[in-house]
Amino acid sequence: MALTCPDCGNETNFQVKTLQLHLMQYEEDGPDLNREGGPLLLELLCDECETPIEFSGSEEREILGRLREY
Repeated sequence: MALTCPDCGNETNFQVKTLQLHLMQYEEDGPDLNREGGPLLLELLCDECETPIEFSGSEEREILGRLREY
């Protein structure tokens, strides 16, 4: 995957903004919050000029996969 900022040409440093989701299942003895969903990718910005970067669905999956490894 190769990302490039359309404004400044940066190809190395990006800000990845995510939201971590937690799944709650309500059972007889109360809510169960132990299970986590994967992160939701909210925004990808150039770290140099903060321009929003457009990406495809396959790039989103690759970014999120690398975040899980981290």
